[in-house]
Amino acid sequence: MIVKSLELKNYRNYDNLNISFSNGTNILYGENAQGKTNILEAIYLCGTTKSHRGSKDKEIVMFDKEESHVRIILEKNNIMHRIDLHLKMNKAKGVAIDGIPIKRQSELFGMLNLVFFSPEDLYIIKNGPAERRRFLDLELCQLDKIYLNYLSNYNRVLEQRGKLLKQIGFNRNLLDTLYIWDEKLMEYGKKLIETRHNFVFRLNQLVYNIHKRLTGDKEELILQYEPNVTTSDFEIKLKKALERDLSLKITNVGPHRDDLSFLINGIDIRKYGSQGQQRTAALSCKLAEIELVKSLIKEKPILLLDDVLSELDRHRQTQLLNNIGDIQTIITCTGLEEFVGCRFDYDNIFHIVNGTIESENESDRYTEEKFAKEQEEKSSIEQEVKSSTDQGGKSSAEQEDRDNG
Repeated sequence: MIVKSLELKNYRNYDNLNISFSNGTNILYGENAQGKTNILEAIYLCGTTKSHRGSKDKEIVMFDKEESHVRIILEKNNIMHRIDLHLKMNKAKGVAIDGIPIKRQSELFGMLNLVFFSPEDLYIIKNGPAERRRFLDLELCQLDKIYLNYLSNYNRVLEQRGKLLKQIGFNRNLLDTLYIWDEKLMEYGKKLIETRHNFVFRLNQLVYNIHKRLTGDKEELILQYEPNVTTSDFEIKLKKALERDLSLKITNVGPHRDDLSFLINGIDIRKYGSQGQQRTAALSCKLAEIELVKSLIKEKPILLLDDVLSELDRHRQTQLLNNIGDIQTIITCTGLEEFVGCRFDYDNIFHIVNGTIESENESDRYTEEKFAKEQEEKSSIEQEVKSSTDQGGKSSAEQEDRDNG
C-alpha cells in the first residue's frame, strides 16, 4: 500500500498543493505553524473521513472559501485508486472512490490503512481512559468494518438512551420504553467487548517482544483490557445501575467506560510508571500496531509521524527509525538533525514555508557529511573570532606598555 500523491485545494493554509511521495521515507520539515501537520491530517482524512485533531469540516476549509478538495492517488495490491473528499462549510462532506460517490462514509474504511503517531500518543498511558478507548477504536475501525458498524450503532443507541433518561425525569411513564434501548445497547455493546478483547490479545503477542527489545530485555510489557462490563454480566449491571442512571440522566455502565492498563514487570505504569517508561510503552504499542496491521491485512500500512522524534531521546529515536525501514513513512519535523544523528536513510525531503512546499534534490540533502562540514566551519569561525580577540587584546596591552614607558 503506497500513497503516490496528494492534492489539496483551499485546505487550511494551502491554496493549491500537489505533492508526490516516494515509496520509502518522506520528510516534511519547516518551522512550526507552516502547514506540515496539515498534510498528514489530509492523508488521515482520506483513510478515516475524520481529522486526527477532531476538527470539523468547516474548520478545515480555508478562510473565506466555501469548500475544500482533497485527492489522494494510492496503490493497493498493485492497482491504482483515487480517493476524493469534498469538505463544505455547511453541508456533509462528499466522498468518492475512483470517481464513484459512496453513500456511507464507512465504505471508505480499509481502503487506506494508516498508523498515526503524534506527540499526544506518547501520553496515551498518562492521560484518562477516553484516550485509551480512542486508541482501540481508531485502529479497529480501520481493520474491521463490522466493528465500525457496531461502534456507530452503539454510540447512536447510547445517545438516544441518554435523551430518554432526561425525558423520564419529566414523564415517568416513559420508563416502560427504556427496555427497547437497553436491548440494543447490550446487543451492540457485547460485540464491541468481544472485538476489543481479541484485538488486545493479538496486540499483546507482538508488544511483549518489541518492548523487551527496546529495553534491552529489562522490562516485560503486558496490556490488559479492562471492560466496564462483560458479555455475561452486562444485563445485570445495567439493571442495577438504573436508579443511578435516572438520577444522573446518563448511562453509567457499558463499553463506553472501558479502559486499558499497561503493566511493566507487573506494575501498573498508568499510576506508578516514570515518564520514560510510559513513553517507551507507547512507542512499543505503535510498533506493535504496525506489525498487527501487516499480519491482518497482509499489506503494509502507511506510517504518519507528526513531530514525534523531538519528544523522544536518541535511543528511542533510533529504535523507532530502525523499525520503519520497510514501510512508506511520512514524517514531519522542525529540523533534520535527528536523522543525521541516527544515521537514517530517507528518500524525499520537502521544505515547507507558510503553505508552500518544495522538494530538495539529492545534492541538497542534509547528510551527515554536510552536518559535519557545517560544524567544522562553525568551529573554524569561532576559532578565528577567538584568535582575533586575543590578538586585539595583546595589541592593546603592548600599546599601553609603550605609552607607559
